[in-house]
Amino acid sequence: MNPSPIIETKDLTISFGGNIAVNKVNLQVEPFCLKSLIGPNGAGKTTLFNLISGQYRPTAGKVLFKGEDITALGPAERTKLGLGRSFQLTNIFPTLSVLENVRVALQSKAEIGLVFWRYYRAYDKLEDQAYELLKQVLLADRWSDDAASLTHGEKRKLEIAILLALDPEVLLLDEPTAGMSLEEVPAILSIIQEIKAARNRTIILVEHKFDMIMTVSDSIAVLKEGRLICDGPPQSVAQNQEVQEAYLSGGVTHD
Repeated sequence: MNPSPIIETKDLTISFGGNIAVNKVNLQVEPFCLKSLIGPNGAGKTTLFNLISGQYRPTAGKVLFKGEDITALGPAERTKLGLGRSFQLTNIFPTLSVLENVRVALQSKAEIGLVFWRYYRAYDKLEDQAYELLKQVLLADRWSDDAASLTHGEKRKLEIAILLALDPEVLLLDEPTAGMSLEEVPAILSIIQEIKAARNRTIILVEHKFDMIMTVSDSIAVLKEGRLICDGPPQSVAQNQEVQEAYLSGGVTHD
């Protein structure tokens, strides 16, 4: 018996000026798996991601989290429930140190504000936790550097550490390797595989590197012109004729 989906969409639809970007998508994501969203340019992957994370409100349909309708909730409310979202562009505090970026996220999760007259050693426990997260994303040696000094790939690692600091049940990773050099990709892949191997979080991934998708995914959902045309294990998706025609034969592209 399959477990109940942690994320589910029901006839999810959104239109922009009469153009249907996501068209009656019924998607189920099982807990503790890694599901990837792929599709050719303009397929609606990032738009669907924005609907799941709350950046967009649908024209019709629903988004469910652990069986509860969260369609009306905004991004901040969904984050509190346990959905953590990354973006194609990095979202960090460039003037803070690498460690401070993660510590601020831990403070937010623990609902501890920054009190300027509090003795700074009071944050020792949070800083220890932040350092452990930096070790997990291979940034421990950069802990004291300003975030602005990181390479693009290192900033993506830091963003993942910040997401992990919020302790989400679902990680929504929007093209985590976007803009990276080929040399930087394996490190991100290793981090994602380590998170997946722990089997204590669900990961939904938008990515346009097909070899990476095949390596890390438990299942793959394929969009074409806003419709879900295939959803299943990587090998069966890769062998699907409509997927090959819509996606593989046209090259690996992204929204």
